[in-house]
Amino acid sequence: MDDPSRLRRLIQVGCGVLAPLELDAVLRSVTDAAREITGAEYAALGVLDGSTKEVSRFITSGMEPDLAREIGSPPRGRGVLGELIRDPVPLRLADVGSHPRSFGFPPYHPKMSSFLGVPIMIRGSAYGNLYMTEKAGAEEFSDHDQEAAEILATWAAIAIEHAGLYADLKERQTALQQALRQLEAGADISKALDSETDLTRILELIVKRARALVEARTVAVFLLRGEELHLAAATGEMAERLWGMAHPLSGSDLGRAARSATPNRLQGPLQPQEGDLRGQLGAEAALLAPLQAHGEGLGVLVAFDRLADGPDFGEEDLRLLRAFASSAATAVAIAQTVEERRLRDRIEASERERHHWAHELHDETLQQLAAIRIKLATSLRANPTETEALAGASREAVEGLEREITALSRLISELRPIPLETMGLDQALESLAEESAERGDFEAEVSVAIETELSAEQERSIYRLVQESLNNVVKHSGAARASVSVFAEGPTLVIRIEDDGGGFDVSQTQSSIGLNGMRERIELLGGTLLLHSAPGDGTRVTARIPAKTPRHDA
Repeated sequence: MDDPSRLRRLIQVGCGVLAPLELDAVLRSVTDAAREITGAEYAALGVLDGSTKEVSRFITSGMEPDLAREIGSPPRGRGVLGELIRDPVPLRLADVGSHPRSFGFPPYHPKMSSFLGVPIMIRGSAYGNLYMTEKAGAEEFSDHDQEAAEILATWAAIAIEHAGLYADLKERQTALQQALRQLEAGADISKALDSETDLTRILELIVKRARALVEARTVAVFLLRGEELHLAAATGEMAERLWGMAHPLSGSDLGRAARSATPNRLQGPLQPQEGDLRGQLGAEAALLAPLQAHGEGLGVLVAFDRLADGPDFGEEDLRLLRAFASSAATAVAIAQTVEERRLRDRIEASERERHHWAHELHDETLQQLAAIRIKLATSLRANPTETEALAGASREAVEGLEREITALSRLISELRPIPLETMGLDQALESLAEESAERGDFEAEVSVAIETELSAEQERSIYRLVQESLNNVVKHSGAARASVSVFAEGPTLVIRIEDDGGGFDVSQTQSSIGLNGMRERIELLGGTLLLHSAPGDGTRVTARIPAKTPRHDA
């Protein structure tokens, strides 16, 4: 190739080398160009590692992939190749095997004699080296070949630096896009707070935005309830399989994330300590981001299986979900506070209404019924000569009034439990059980063994729970025995009501007003309510609440 042709070809090659923006494409283009412009049968580009003492990448041109695999591991920069690393100046040899530092070639390596090597320098520092061997039609490479290779190395340095800048720009752009997605997700939560305080709606928004943020197959929120994490919201392909799921705080990665406030990635083989979180869903990977607000753990936001480039999540996904969970936790805390306030207001309003009607019934209706009964009884005694039919009717009326007065007195007691206000919880429960046992014709036992001083709200909620449970025993169970137990288990108060009655199908009563009312009262105290029953197997109601509950007395 004459000089003008070589120059034109060098310009064309330079343009081709500078065109790609991805580093891998640049390195491949430079290696192919080195073989072409020097007439070499083989060419290679060795990229140095961070210490600039060893080759970390080795790109070849002219060698079939099958042959490269047979040769084995690429060179690391010893022998003649290491000479260029130690002294980054061009090196030209007629017979590479005769060089003093030559180690020879590994098995299956093609025969190589002529050699040309030039360094690639970027801003004065060695980046790598271009190696060319087996000059076509000549015994060795010429001065013109070396000059062309050096020019190519200069262009390669520019192209590699541009590729690095492009990669940095793409990385920053990606980071900016991720930050923008995070801000958009956070803005959605903030907007929701401005116009929405319903916890269910907030949770739905959180799981949907989180799923879009990390491109997950499924996202769920588990909220803390007593010593367990219960599913509160879910979206995605596996959402239906999550419903009803609960995990203990101890013995599972979900619980550990909630307790330690430490985000986590789960991937690879299932571990026994995970509590089968992924196994229950058939998921391969998961991200766990704790929901923490004002230092208090609320629950955990969980993402399962990345859809794009998944199923494993990357560190950036974990960082995004953790940052999003921080904003989401604030929204949940505010919604929970509003919900609790509404619920507490509703319960307190209900209690006030109960007291009002108890007062009205006692002072008005009950007194009037008692006055009528007295008048009828007095009339019977004052008129002994009345006909037997009239006397019988009067006696029946008196007996009916006495029954109604008894029932009304019981209703007043249920509306306003005077024993609870005057005698304390243990005696109030004794009185309640005795009265219920008399109505339902069963034996009742009461055991109260607690030393912690309870708040008025706790005592009232415990009393109402026992009251509702015993009413159900009277009305529905047909039991011969029932028991009420209130005791402490460490920092937890346990309230248990059991009977040996006919039992029932629990799945048919989950939406009952009475059960929901009991559950609301217990959850308002930070506790949990479990109902166990089956046809022919009796019924057991168990509530657990923290012994130390913040006071919200009316």
